[in-house]
Amino acid sequence: MIDKYQIRDGRIDAVLDTDAYNEIDDQFAIAYMLRSSDKISTKAIYAAPFYNRNSSDAADGMEKSYNEIFKILSLSGREDLFGEVYRGSTAYLADEQTPVISDAARDLAKRAMNYTPDEPLYVVAIGAITNVASALLINPEIKDRIVVIWLGGHSLEVGEVTEFNMVQDIAAARVVMGCGARFVQLPCCGVVSEFRISKPELEYWLVGKNPLADYLAKNTIAAAEMHNGGLMWTRVIWDVTAVAWLLNEKERFMRCRIINTRLPSYDKSVGYEPAELDHKMCYTYFIKRDALMRDLIEKILETNV
Repeated sequence: MIDKYQIRDGRIDAVLDTDAYNEIDDQFAIAYMLRSSDKISTKAIYAAPFYNRNSSDAADGMEKSYNEIFKILSLSGREDLFGEVYRGSTAYLADEQTPVISDAARDLAKRAMNYTPDEPLYVVAIGAITNVASALLINPEIKDRIVVIWLGGHSLEVGEVTEFNMVQDIAAARVVMGCGARFVQLPCCGVVSEFRISKPELEYWLVGKNPLADYLAKNTIAAAEMHNGGLMWTRVIWDVTAVAWLLNEKERFMRCRIINTRLPSYDKSVGYEPAELDHKMCYTYFIKRDALMRDLIEKILETNV
């Protein structure tokens, strides 16, 4: 990776934007970030909107995610962060000019001003990215003071924008990817879809080990069993990879390359627009599943935190 995407030595400051109630993988990502405090100082957590079978609309998804964040903080013994959890957008970005005002967007627009291009704030986003796009529209000056790491979209080889985080929030994705901020993409199908866990692994490593491990395992097993109807399964917990990008010294968890930025098209049949922008982005193309899984499990099992 080129210099502007190198993580500096020592602890770094980061915020997390998460649709925590959407599925079961956000909870793993929150826990992993909190348990990586030797490298990552978590400054705030933002609740992102989502709409699927687990919510009645985007606003309900955001509110349920807001509440789920507190559950993971409690299970992780991080009640000290209760005051730094912010409600996010209740709707997606309607266009590329108009922010959706929320506590989360306002906080990021203000908080990022305390940082510099050399010592930026890292923004880990693992849901629809309206909160981050809105902060950039509220205060465009922050674009040089942040690095956005987003799990969103499918790989360029898959060539589709139908991935959940991207397809519901294409305007916001275009704002964030096109504004000139340092941007890291972790594509879903074709890349981070490699990061999966099975029922036997969950039962062996996590069930009954501690309250956090037990919740993560049983929540995942229940969701997968309901979805797969008794058939054999593995479950993606790919949101973890966005946090892992911050811990990727010597490429121990993933490989990335610098590419020209291509924006998602509003025309879903097109996928990514063929025209490339002038500025570059960091594109993750390979996940070292076993190395990352070992680190995740070890940190979830820690008791002296």
